[in-house]
Amino acid sequence: MDLVTFWFILLAVLWTGYLVLEGFDFGVGMLVPVLGGTKRGPAPEAQEQEKKRRVLLTTIGPHWDGNEVWLLTAGGATFAAFPHWYATMFSGMYLALLLILVALIVRNMGFEYRYKRDSESWRTRWDAAIIFGSIAAPLLVGTGLTNLVYGMPMEEHMSGQTAYTEFTGNLFSLLNPVSLLGGITITVLCLVHGAHFVALKTEGAIRHEARALATKAGVAAAVLAVLLLLWLGIMHGSIWSWITTVLAAGALLAAIFFNLKDAEGKAFVGTSLTILFAVATYFLMLFPNAINGRGEDPALTLEAAASSPLTLKIMTGAALVFTPIMLIYTVWSYWVFRKRISTEHIATPVEVNA
Repeated sequence: MDLVTFWFILLAVLWTGYLVLEGFDFGVGMLVPVLGGTKRGPAPEAQEQEKKRRVLLTTIGPHWDGNEVWLLTAGGATFAAFPHWYATMFSGMYLALLLILVALIVRNMGFEYRYKRDSESWRTRWDAAIIFGSIAAPLLVGTGLTNLVYGMPMEEHMSGQTAYTEFTGNLFSLLNPVSLLGGITITVLCLVHGAHFVALKTEGAIRHEARALATKAGVAAAVLAVLLLLWLGIMHGSIWSWITTVLAAGALLAAIFFNLKDAEGKAFVGTSLTILFAVATYFLMLFPNAINGRGEDPALTLEAAASSPLTLKIMTGAALVFTPIMLIYTVWSYWVFRKRISTEHIATPVEVNA
């Protein structure tokens, strides 16, 4: 295997890690108003719903910031291993990528600042920030990744004796039905993944509510995913991408089945495998390109987008050392925070009379 292909596969691994891990905490963020309720104030029912919201956010509290490292690593690896790919994405998707950054920043501020003041209006605003970021980020990420596979408006240019390919469209070129379907599908899949995680990490009523919601959302995700992968497969499919498409569909159906059987762990593994096979399908539809051309437009190939052989050799040495360390730390952190929680673990605020 040459180093260009190795780094293409490594990027697929990084995107899989990001969408599997960040995907469930996106889903948990979306579920705050659904499972956590919307009542506010001192009434007993409102206090119980506030406890539910705190339980939801506590399940991802130790993990959400570490999960985002996968996105940073994927972006850094793309910049170093495939600079032309990175440059083309940023020139073609600059506004979309900026909006992803804003959504993540707003969401992260919600996690950090929600508990800084004992005020219902304060918490309500930061909850809205968490919900917004948890919906907008996967929607934009899914739309962007789908554009790479579906194809972007591209044109070949000459610089002296060197031919290069660059993006020639605009923001509206990215807002096509297929790519928007990709964004919606990824968002709904994250919602299902998050519901399975909540069911796996909680006890009591919230656990049962999460399972019930996961079943309904899982059916919707299955319909959307089949439609999306069939649409892209007809355009760019190969024998291997069709195999991973079938595996993704099977894993999602298995997740729905296990969820109905109250096997939350197996259901969570099912949606994790669904994301893994879906990402594999995307990358198999891309190979040997970094970005597919739209229609008759030329594609940006991996060979044209790659760094020099020396750069790839140096990066490979670093990856072989640090990637296992990152994986070991990730597994350890999830093992440490493996216990279930419930509203009984959340203390009721004590009113202090002046």
